[in-house]
Amino acid sequence: MMSWFASLLINTVALMVVAGYFDAFHIENISAALLASVLLSLFNVFLKPILVLLTLPVTIFSLGLFLIVINAALLSLTAELMGNSFNIDGFGMALLAAVIISLLNMFLTNFVLEPIKKSRKRK
Repeated sequence: MMSWFASLLINTVALMVVAGYFDAFHIENISAALLASVLLSLFNVFLKPILVLLTLPVTIFSLGLFLIVINAALLSLTAELMGNSFNIDGFGMALLAAVIISLLNMFLTNFVLEPIKKSRKRK
């Protein structure tokens, strides 16, 4: 449970960072970013495996790069459900945001969360 909460916080930070750098990616406030993070994590748990299975031939043919398109689609779906508090202007921006959010998640998890977990295990 604590790992999921930490993942939500990291995803929220990543969403806010992307929103801070791009005008075409707008999140109204931190509570909207947290709600978007929750929705996105639920989509990743329930919808993403189905989408990956349905698009498996395309994903294999593209050497896994189609997963970025799936991430962008789920990000766009999240923005649609959030209404005016979370807007993405176009699918191209969603693709760029999906790549940046994935990289930020990887960076924050590996260089922030993992060292914290390791220091807790030492005590």
